[in-house]
Amino acid sequence: QVQLVESGGGLVQAGASLRLSCVASGRTTRPYAMAWFRQAPGKGRDLVAAIKWSTGRTVYGQSLKGRFTFSRDVAKNTNYLQMNSLRPEDTAVYYCALVGGQYSGGADLPLTQSEYDYWGQGTQVTVAS
Repeated sequence: QVQLVESGGGLVQAGASLRLSCVASGRTTRPYAMAWFRQAPGKGRDLVAAIKWSTGRTVYGQSLKGRFTFSRDVAKNTNYLQMNSLRPEDTAVYYCALVGGQYSGGADLPLTQSEYDYWGQGTQVTVAS
């Protein structure tokens, strides 16, 4: 079993920055990929960013590249989502997710939530205008 623990959410003013962290523990044979998804009230869960663990290749959700930076620390099984110039529309619950090393889905980097095996509890990010 794998556990994901998120931290770093909170309430900020528009234009501020936050850094989310996600630590993977338990039976964490090297992940294939990790990602952040977010879900705003009344909306579906959307991709924020995904990272292929072995290479660091990163894909961002629509319109987020340039404001958000996703990185990883392989030795610590930890990822970091740096969010700058936050906007009220970034308000959501942010979920960390992991695809195990046995992934055989065929994508170089999984981008859909159905492909992710493990999920954190979520951390609230609220951006006030």
